[in-house]
Amino acid sequence: MSTLTDVTAQNSPAPGSAAEHLSERDSASAKSAPAVQTSLTVEEIQKLLPHRYPFLLVDRIVECVPGQRAVGIKNVSVNEPHFQGHFPGRPIMPGVLIVEAMAQVGGVLMAQVPDLPEGLFVFAGIDKVRFRRLVVPGDQLVITVELLCVKQRRFGKMQARAEVDGQLVTEGELLFSLVS
Repeated sequence: MSTLTDVTAQNSPAPGSAAEHLSERDSASAKSAPAVQTSLTVEEIQKLLPHRYPFLLVDRIVECVPGQRAVGIKNVSVNEPHFQGHFPGRPIMPGVLIVEAMAQVGGVLMAQVPDLPEGLFVFAGIDKVRFRRLVVPGDQLVITVELLCVKQRRFGKMQARAEVDGQLVTEGELLFSLVS
């Protein structure tokens, strides 16, 4: 049995370590060099994910640091088909679709992790998921996903959270598996 690879430990210095405290020269050069960070339009997201309407639940990626974290946006509209039956007269976004939106942001992140084989990452597990408030039409979900570890270059574990107006909506751990 192989051990998990801690991705964050590889990419960030330990708190209080010498690497955390850059010299003034290194700090100045770090400020002039842009961080590896990108945003993605819905067209670019569709190149990374197989999902399409009505199941593509990410409208934009506003921040992506490959191999570390991604932040995505889901604009919740009353015109979405699930609101016809969930619930008439009181539209509430189903929790499973909130989790799916978080997973899709995670899928964008996994698709950009360096040195992973090509293929489709699918759910392998959902742990410690909690729902804190309702999501209704007009809300904008801000979804943050952080890659915790990669195992055998085929499995990923992420911490995900969704917020509306700075309030926590849903959080939990998502596990992914590569399907060839």
